[in-house]
Amino acid sequence: MTMFWPILPLIALALDFILKDPPGWPHPVRLLGCVLQRLEPRVRFLPMPQQIVGGMCVVLMAGCTWIMVTALISLPAVGWFLSLYFSYAGLALGGLLQEGGRVAALLRSGEIEQARNALAGLVSRDVTNSGENDLRRSLAETVSENLNDAFVAPFFYLLLLGPAALWVYKAVSTMDSMWGYSTKQWKNLGWAAAKTDDLLAFVPARLSALFLLLCAKGMRFSHMPTWKEIMRHAAKSESPNAGWPMAAAALLLHGGMGGPATYFGCLKLKPRIGPHDTFWDDDKIVRLLRLTRNTGICFALAGFVFCLVLNALFT
Repeated sequence: MTMFWPILPLIALALDFILKDPPGWPHPVRLLGCVLQRLEPRVRFLPMPQQIVGGMCVVLMAGCTWIMVTALISLPAVGWFLSLYFSYAGLALGGLLQEGGRVAALLRSGEIEQARNALAGLVSRDVTNSGENDLRRSLAETVSENLNDAFVAPFFYLLLLGPAALWVYKAVSTMDSMWGYSTKQWKNLGWAAAKTDDLLAFVPARLSALFLLLCAKGMRFSHMPTWKEIMRHAAKSESPNAGWPMAAAALLLHGGMGGPATYFGCLKLKPRIGPHDTFWDDDKIVRLLRLTRNTGICFALAGFVFCLVLNALFT
């Protein structure tokens, strides 16, 4: 397994590009979601502070995930196959690019209502009344932000400690997406999940911005922002991590992000990231999707080389 390990993430990425997430296939994230749905009503009324209960649930979910994945990939005969499956299933770059490309194609052809419906499956905001410019902006935001959430962060932990670590990250990320809201209902119970997700995504988010910048340079983008510019715009985001790939993409492609968005029936004014008074046209979206794909591939190759160097040094 040690000799095979460096190539495993690259095979997983290839499978992600080829297979994506076939409809109807079982997926570990769906299992995590079902567990969290059943867990929440059982722990919500425990006689202790909700933040402590939420922290205990994070430890429980992360610990059980680590134990189960480690046990499964250690099985004789099928452990290698399960390692590959868990590695592939934890990545979602291929699906992100496919769905993002589908929304972009619908917008190009003027099928606005179909584009709204397709985009609604990618974002948590309400896009029912969004116009073309808002739809493109929302698409640009979700593609750039999810470069980290759907690929760089899970791939980072796959490289670092293997499939079990990847799925610990995915368990925490899933918990954050279901519990980590700042609403009255969730702000206490989901606090630990949100903070743990912020901690785990801290380094990958900055690597996402760095590799976006490096790939854009290789692709000969006309405008290359400095790292200080990216830092300044990333700091505007409410999230300590989401703003990094968003700021890099916004500045590289000269398209503004943020502004008014509706979540759960409430209008929210998100901080403006990137150049103000600029719009996302079809060409910028196509270039963003191409940049996102190339960034994912470059990050994977860099990680592969890094693993090879470590193996050579310590074996």
